[in-house]
Amino acid sequence: MQQTLEPNPTQIKEEKIYREMGLTDEEFALAEKMLGRTPNYTETGLFSVMWSEHCSYKNSKPVLKKFPTKGEQVLQGPGEGAGIVDIGDNQAVVFKIESHNSPSAVEPYEGAATGVGGIIRDVFSMGAKPIASLNSLRFGELDTPRVRYLLEQAVAGIADYGNALGVPTVGGEIQFDDAYKTNPLVNAMVVGLLDHEHIQKGQAKGVGNTVMYVGSPTGRDGIHGATFSSVELADEEEEKERAAVQAGDPFTEKMLMDACLELVKSDALIGIQDMGAAGLTSSSAEMASKAGFGVEMNLDLIPQREENMTAYEMMLSESQERMLIVVKKGREQEVIDLFEKYDQEAVSVGHVTDDKMLRLIHKGEVVAEVPADALAEDAPVYHKPSEEPAYYREFQAMEQEIPEVTDYNETLVKLLQQPTIASKEWVYSQFDQHVGANTVVSPGSDAAVVRISGKNKAIAITTDCNSRYIYLDPEVGGKIAVAEAARNVVCSGAKPLAITDGLNFGSPEKPEIFWQIEKSAAGISEACIALESPVIGGNVSLFNEKGGKAIYPTPIIGMVGLIEDLSYITTQNFKSAGDLIYLVGETKDEFGGSELQKMVNGKIFGKAPAIDLEVEVKRQKQILEAIRSGYIASAHDVSEGGAAVAIAESLFGTDGLGAELKLVGNETAALFAETQSRFILSVKKEHQAAFEQLVEDATLIGEVTDRGQLIIEGSEKQLISSEVKALDDAWKGAIPCLLTLKG
Repeated sequence: MQQTLEPNPTQIKEEKIYREMGLTDEEFALAEKMLGRTPNYTETGLFSVMWSEHCSYKNSKPVLKKFPTKGEQVLQGPGEGAGIVDIGDNQAVVFKIESHNSPSAVEPYEGAATGVGGIIRDVFSMGAKPIASLNSLRFGELDTPRVRYLLEQAVAGIADYGNALGVPTVGGEIQFDDAYKTNPLVNAMVVGLLDHEHIQKGQAKGVGNTVMYVGSPTGRDGIHGATFSSVELADEEEEKERAAVQAGDPFTEKMLMDACLELVKSDALIGIQDMGAAGLTSSSAEMASKAGFGVEMNLDLIPQREENMTAYEMMLSESQERMLIVVKKGREQEVIDLFEKYDQEAVSVGHVTDDKMLRLIHKGEVVAEVPADALAEDAPVYHKPSEEPAYYREFQAMEQEIPEVTDYNETLVKLLQQPTIASKEWVYSQFDQHVGANTVVSPGSDAAVVRISGKNKAIAITTDCNSRYIYLDPEVGGKIAVAEAARNVVCSGAKPLAITDGLNFGSPEKPEIFWQIEKSAAGISEACIALESPVIGGNVSLFNEKGGKAIYPTPIIGMVGLIEDLSYITTQNFKSAGDLIYLVGETKDEFGGSELQKMVNGKIFGKAPAIDLEVEVKRQKQILEAIRSGYIASAHDVSEGGAAVAIAESLFGTDGLGAELKLVGNETAALFAETQSRFILSVKKEHQAAFEQLVEDATLIGEVTDRGQLIIEGSEKQLISSEVKALDDAWKGAIPCLLTLKG
């Protein structure tokens, strides 16, 4: 491919070419000031990607600084490839969530696949062996061919990449709403395990030490991917956007991962970082800036799979399966030999300097010379205006409205068929859930559970976020997202440890959207403090909108909890006929943002369900203690669809069990309200007295039977009478049925 002549600094400035790269007039002026001259084309490209929202978090940093990030269990908080939490026995878990939304909107298969690949590299760059993968997905309603295509292809991309790598996909969640019709969200979370002494950081330190490039050669794919992920999707730029989506190769990634996991045990290694967003630029500039050193690279030495690549193209390419490492001077051959064992290239491309500059040499000339801090630490930070939206005031003024329901049996069946509630087996059946042989609880329960090999302990992992609540009330919704993640972890027998967050929002340029970001972060922070689960890292994805229409605010919470003894592992399914069924928590007439409200009215409105974090913490602690004491046979949190859905879900997969229960109060609320901090638990009769003494807010509502029917009585009449198998069939068949629709 023949290169056209790049514009000179004068042209870049006078013709405002920098705007096409994503820089504002003010940002370009700031870059000039930092350099003391006008940047050339390559340097302008470096600034444009490093100062994009995707890399610099320039619009979200003021909000992120408010998160609680410390705790005695935290070994590494935000700022590295992933966060690290101690789990005892000199072991730690490493985890992070990352979005790949814009690429998945235009090329869902590759977008989702490379999203998984990137987050796996983030985890093993910390020195950890990836042991589990989860995902959190959002799509429009499954009533159009385009949305069905996006779902099918994204799921296939996640499955093919994760399965080929040998990392089990153990859980996740999917919600469907028109708000995501043109902007699907694909968030991937990966958890790794390491011994404390193998913790690595992305740093380039020690003057004279060698900078090495390892992994796949660099091509022209993904150039300006970071900038593309920092702007609103535009119809007329579809082809340009498609070109910015990289293709992944999981088999190469597997070899690269294995080589890096051997490398982290060598004292030759100084630092290691994934070439993710902004590729060579972000890895080199960030590694230098974090360590307080500089990096000089000779781009002629960069492995290239295409001819005549320019410095600009090499530095901005986001080709997959590449890492940048720094090794002790004189130890390069050891590294080359190690990577050769795995059929991976390892090439010395530069060295660490003491001048804090990122210096690039190409064809014998210095083609870029920029302070590393200017690209990384000193990127501009904006305090965007924030304004409470009119819709929020309108919703807050509304009285609670109970949706009109005439046939409770029919309503329960319809709720179980709503795609957000329905079984996701069509999705997770495509994932290899058991590779590695440590998956104890697979997708479909409250949280996934993965055994720590060789130890009598496990970790519980979940992803959660009800974005409808956050749209109605971002602060309350933010609290609920964290609380629900913790509920899921506790229901599995685990003590919550920490969270990673994937903050997906519309444009921060709009004061109403920035208000959503601020308020939801405040709610998340408050809940994290109350639940002693700090934020150890995450990802921000803004500008998720098209045609001026933003997605619902969707801050995904990924949480990990520790199960100290394998005997504590608990699942949501009822276990035996004769067990007592309890509802923990009082039910209120709360339907704002609920599945029932959306199903009956076709839209959401009003107030989100309230949450009292003191009550939440108390109930979670009491339930966890009851689980550890052996009193609880099954545990399931009450979430979308209310108590009736939670009870039905507790019966699915139980081979002929049923339940007979009585619920009091308003019938529609008792069955379908989404009041927070509630649980459905089953308890063996011999533990009744001890359980009731320990869990204060538990009400006995019924008993598990062996008759295969769900019978729910109200105060005055029978509300539900249904065969469990019929409910299960409706729940399991909904998504496969929708995916076969024509037109």
